[in-house]
Amino acid sequence: HTFFEMLGNFSFGDYFKREAIHFAWNFITGTLGIPKDRLWVTVFKEDDEAARIWSEEIGIHPTRLGEKSNFWSMGETGPCGPCTEIFYDHGAEIPGGPPGSPDEDGDRYVEIWNLVFMQYDRSSDGVMVPLPKPSVDTGMGLERVAAVMQGVHSNYDIDLFKSLIRAAAEVTGTDDLESSSLRVIADHIRACTFLIIDGVVPSNEGRGYVLRRIIRRAIRHGHKLGQTQPFFHKLAASLAREMGAYYAELVSGEARATQVLLQEEIRFAETLTTGMALLDAETAKLKSTVIPGETVFRLYDTYGFPLDLTADVARERGLSIDQAGFDAAMAAQRGRARAASKFGTDLRESVTLPGKTEFVGYDRLTNPARVTALIFDGAVVDALRPGQEGQVVLDHTPFYAESGGQIGDSGVLVGAAPIAGGPATRFMVRDTQKIGAYCAHRGVL
Repeated sequence: HTFFEMLGNFSFGDYFKREAIHFAWNFITGTLGIPKDRLWVTVFKEDDEAARIWSEEIGIHPTRLGEKSNFWSMGETGPCGPCTEIFYDHGAEIPGGPPGSPDEDGDRYVEIWNLVFMQYDRSSDGVMVPLPKPSVDTGMGLERVAAVMQGVHSNYDIDLFKSLIRAAAEVTGTDDLESSSLRVIADHIRACTFLIIDGVVPSNEGRGYVLRRIIRRAIRHGHKLGQTQPFFHKLAASLAREMGAYYAELVSGEARATQVLLQEEIRFAETLTTGMALLDAETAKLKSTVIPGETVFRLYDTYGFPLDLTADVARERGLSIDQAGFDAAMAAQRGRARAASKFGTDLRESVTLPGKTEFVGYDRLTNPARVTALIFDGAVVDALRPGQEGQVVLDHTPFYAESGGQIGDSGVLVGAAPIAGGPATRFMVRDTQKIGAYCAHRGVL
């Protein structure tokens, strides 16, 4: 999951291992009524105290009490300590071995509860000093426990997801409710909507980039289902209906979340269609399982297709990407850019244009505009040829020009109509720069 609900109880210097273990066991087996014979426990391999509590006080049989290297820390330094975990056995029909066994990576035994015993303070030299007030941090995955309580193995079969999956199927026009793509979309709409409501917006760095990646991954899975029109934004309303009774901010923020998602979908739609077509063609020609770095770079540089998305598609198809080749092509491109940097200087000195560009990007990411000038090789020209690199000047633009430490926007300019019956006009914007009172969008036609 990119979003999940974690429940827990915390103690800061009050109760510790004995009480926390009893609380957990009483809640799981008493309040929830989960059969004891379906539960397995692990302790940190050096935590004899926790092992003794489980075996002597709770009565866990040694065959159901395993050891793992489960030690939690918040970083290289600071509070840390051993963990003890409770697993649920989904049954012999599911492949996988008990926790701590060589087959533990299977799906039969699923962790539903984790107790972190923060009892040390680790210093920069690695020395761990006992905390004066040891603490407990409990984590219980709501979706996993709901799957246990509802008698299903997959989190996606619980009631929390069923309506979202049906809504995703409706907006993408698919009838296969078992599609893994629907599960991705249903999960991602939760993460994206909550992030936006918490104030995160799609961007090219930090948490905004995480949001952008999740949105684009959801859009691509819709594309896999045959949906080429914006659809993802429509699911914000479905999420508000599903979870709004408990998270009121979903209802009050639904309109904003819908708008942000739609703008990001529009921004990415053409990039996805063009990039996927090229990627399909290139992978069909492969004579190995590695996509060449030059191909990956061309997708990224010319068509704006993100590197991580190419890697994601490659993994799904049993392929890998030539990361070293991509890095080399990127380094070469940067070298060419540095060598050609005089282009920008010459342009500022040699080109003078009347009027100005009105920036509208604070309100929207797309906007109609009129081309006021075309620039090639430091001079104003009447036209640019397909494949030619130059600059396009507009009367209005949502593209932020490099300023105040922020890099210039990239994206695409799309012509309002095909030229003389030919293909539609597309100008891939790699960078946006301020030149006088106007913005110049640099890229390739």
